Amino acid sequence: MLLRQLEYLVALARERHFARAAGACHVSQPSLSAAIRKLEAELGTPVVLRGQRYSGLTPEGERVLHWAQRILAERDALHDELSSVRDGLAGVLRVGAIPTALTAMSMLSTTFCERHPHARVTLESLSSREITRRLGAFELDAGLTYLDDCRGIPLYEERYLLLTPVGGELAGRKVVRWAEAATLPLCLLMSRMRNRRILDEIFAAAGAAVFPAVETDTVSGLYAHVATQRWSSVISHAWLHLFGVPPGMCVVPLEAPARPPRIGLLVGDGILAGALGDVARGLDLRGTLEALLHRHLANPR
Repeated sequence: MLLRQLEYLVALARERHFARAAGACHVSQPSLSAAIRKLEAELGTPVVLRGQRYSGLTPEGERVLHWAQRILAERDALHDELSSVRDGLAGVLRVGAIPTALTAMSMLSTTFCERHPHARVTLESLSSREITRRLGAFELDAGLTYLDDCRGIPLYEERYLLLTPVGGELAGRKVVRWAEAATLPLCLLMSRMRNRRILDEIFAAAGAAVFPAVETDTVSGLYAHVATQRWSSVISHAWLHLFGVPPGMCVVPLEAPARPPRIGLLVGDGILAGALGDVARGLDLRGTLEALLHRHLANPR
């Protein structure tokens, strides 16, 4: 069994198409197909469901895929460890972050790169489900996402604010109830996104239903609409790190939910992931974001 055969299988499972998998591996399609057939012969079991086109993996193939992903991840970890001994920590750190935590991720990645100048970071905006899946498939080294259990390194709890026009009916309040916010013309993230589902649950717990006038799948798109001063929104205090408060708008605290959602870092077993974990444990993101929030509340627009 060759590592190359395992790489081809992983690529085929990822691309779900023989030609695309061959292109990703920089080989011809017949070469890729032949290598996988040889792998099946060596293992004594079919791993690919074959028809006129790729139809998935057999149950045995799914188990082989999981081992292939682990073996290739261990190989990469070995290369990284040897490189770190020789030249200092190097390689590519692959990180996924939920869209609502991307701004906070910049604080982690900046410190990581300062400590390890020979290492590089690739950062993708992904859903919480996709982050969990890709960590399990060894396609990511770390993920910044909502922590639903005790796993991971907790970084901060989301604080929710009403971002509303300075002249709006709820501007200037010390705190706003969720039922009050639901009556405003709102721009929110789309309902398929985890942040929005959390907000819907909080609104429902307050006895309110919310029907946004505008929905978007990016924080930047949300801010672009709110900056027109026509809509209000519910934002996480972490977004202030990058986007601040648009001119003509102000932020007002919303009532804190009983269990504020926690944002944290999930890390894999590799040396690069461990180094990012060390960065996360050493930074006081909670304190940094709280100080930022207090500055904005102390200087309303």
